[in-house]
This record gives sequence, structure tokens and C-alpha cells, in this order.
Amino acid sequence: MAQTFSTSIELRFSDLDAYGHVNSAVYFTYLETARVKLFSDFFREVTQHGIFTLVARAECDFKIPITLYDNLIVTLWIAKTGRSSFELEYRLHDDQGKTYATARTTMVCFDSIKNKTVAIPEIIKAMA
Repeated sequence: MAQTFSTSIELRFSDLDAYGHVNSAVYFTYLETARVKLFSDFFREVTQHGIFTLVARAECDFKIPITLYDNLIVTLWIAKTGRSSFELEYRLHDDQGKTYATARTTMVCFDSIKNKTVAIPEIIKAMA
């Protein structure tokens, strides 16, 4: 089983739509926030060597609306690896077992110095 990473997300009033729910586009910002925290906490060395991960695809299945006072947690893990890309899966949930959404992003490893895709670094593969 892949290692998981979880982080709490602070909801803002500006995240809401006219119905009082978090706007669907904002969910992708929550995914990004969790992903950036993961890379900052565990894969900082990779980015210091000029290797970045780029989002090639993003999808989200909305289950139930998130409202302003919900306790939102994003849990993510590496679901699948290839040569230069890997898939992250996400669960947006609360601490009581309620799932608001599930999501997936395909990430591509890119060497910013050589300006080309590269193999997934071992430190990332080890989390899968």
C-alpha cells in the first residue's frame, strides 16, 4: 500500500459560490495546496535539483458539497507510476469519515535545466 499524506485545508468565505458551497473550481486549488505541502515536506531535494512535477491531467468526482464550516482534510497518495509520470489520487474528506470528493492528477517529471521530461526520481517512487 502506498504511503499517504494528509493536510487540513482552511476554508475561506471567498471559496464559496452563490449557493454557499465551495465552488467546484476551488477544489483544484485544494488539491494543489496538498500537493505543494507534500513536495515541500518530502521532496524538496528533487526541486532543488531543478526537477519539477507538472500537472498533465486533473479530474475530480464531486460527491457532496463542502460548506464554509466543514472540517476539510485532503489525503493523497501515489497510485501508479510510469517512466516519467505518476498518478496522484486524492480524497477530500472530514475527520468523521465523510467524503466530499475524490480526485486524480497525472504528474510529469520535468528537468527545468535540460528542458525535457525525465524519469521519476527514486525518492518519489519510494512513496508509491
